[in-house]
Amino acid sequence: MYSLGIDVGSSSIKVSVLDIEKGNCLSSSQNPRTEMLISAPFKGFAEQDPEMWWGYIKDCLGDLALQCDLSRIVSIGISYQMHGLVIVDKDIKPIRPAIIWCDSRAVEIGNEALAQLGAGKCLEHLLNSPGNFTASKLAWVKRNEKDNFSRIWKFMLPGDYIAYKFSGEVGTTETGLSEQILWDFKEHRRADFVADYYGIPINSIPDIVPSLGISARTSKEIQELFGIPEGTPISYRAGDQPNNAFSLNVLNPGEVAATGGTSGVVYGVTDSPKADLQSRVNTFLHVNNNNSDPRLGVLLCINGTGIMNSWVHRNITPDLSYNQMNLLAKDVPVGSDGLIVLPFGNGAERVLGNRSVGAKFIKLDLVRHTNAHILRATQEGIAYSFRYGIDIMKDLGIKPSVIRAGKANLFLSPIFRSTLATLCNVSIELFDTDGALGAARGAALGAGYYASPEEAFANLSLLEVITPENSWADTLEESYHIWKGNIG
Repeated sequence: MYSLGIDVGSSSIKVSVLDIEKGNCLSSSQNPRTEMLISAPFKGFAEQDPEMWWGYIKDCLGDLALQCDLSRIVSIGISYQMHGLVIVDKDIKPIRPAIIWCDSRAVEIGNEALAQLGAGKCLEHLLNSPGNFTASKLAWVKRNEKDNFSRIWKFMLPGDYIAYKFSGEVGTTETGLSEQILWDFKEHRRADFVADYYGIPINSIPDIVPSLGISARTSKEIQELFGIPEGTPISYRAGDQPNNAFSLNVLNPGEVAATGGTSGVVYGVTDSPKADLQSRVNTFLHVNNNNSDPRLGVLLCINGTGIMNSWVHRNITPDLSYNQMNLLAKDVPVGSDGLIVLPFGNGAERVLGNRSVGAKFIKLDLVRHTNAHILRATQEGIAYSFRYGIDIMKDLGIKPSVIRAGKANLFLSPIFRSTLATLCNVSIELFDTDGALGAARGAALGAGYYASPEEAFANLSLLEVITPENSWADTLEESYHIWKGNIG
């Protein structure tokens, strides 16, 4: 028996097949081969075509059909980029491109909502400000694209749309509602007062289905297209960051996961709802939450991390691979001879109070500094941004004793992970997993093919443990405080 996991990112789509009995990855496919297009028609905008996601999923499934027997698929899980907005008409066709997670057009709309609804009410009931999340993005459409808004039948998260494409059924999860800022943590129900404030029709919100459990079943068309049996349960659905935590078996209070893809994220699990009064970090329902045994995820997101490293790769060292970049940076001493990089060039940063401070090179010496310095200083600057956010999380009572991550993206870099471990004075555990494989494991658990999380994660393999470099600590601490002083 196999379980299929789909990870809908903003850079690419990855689909993996999990052998349920052995607990290992049988096959994977990732498309496109280069980074997926993000359209930015105006400053602060970021959009993608939902049909583009579906096209690349079909490409991945076509690849996988050549490698394994898809008729043995018995469960499907979906991970997706959080906070995106897909609006569809009565024929369930997208009305406009999806407004994705890193789009910052709705920041002021969210600020207005916080002021008018009241910060106290928002933090007590939502544990967040309305911010630049999905509900605020939809309010932007209502305010600026009246014709499009009038045609809306339902609005969905990216994962909800992909679940529909597999099943023909429309739904969303409580976890998904919380990331849209449409969940009332105090009343344990949908936050209709937010929808009412924004003028969002309640009937445009999809019905609630389980995040971990059977939410829909595949259609006959899917069997005809890919050979996946009709009626296969879609039994797991989660945003990319809760899913990353799930993939690493981060399910209980005090456990912490991290990722360093396009954005950088630290995600800690708690059982105690507590809001950051400045809304720099956010709290959502975790995938295994229930009213009798609450599980909430506190999420720190830094937009300008992996994308900063990617920018340096494209524009400073285009002829080098990422591995070659890491080897070149290794020749530069810790602290990068005083060169400081602020990586915040990817829109408004929530951790900085929704400010757009941009990416900056500080104390660049045109005689002394080389490309190697820029490479190391970039990775150190990204690690400083993680440390900055983790310090905020510590103020909320989340004090990580270990950080778990997949061995991928920025965590492939020895410099980045040793710098982060040293700055935070914790060990980093690297595992052989990713978002697609985690979604496949979640689907098998949600459909009952695993009896418990312990069984689901029995074969999760620990690849490496990174401990702090004590000889780096003083230099990095001094450099970090200089970096922090330049944020403004």
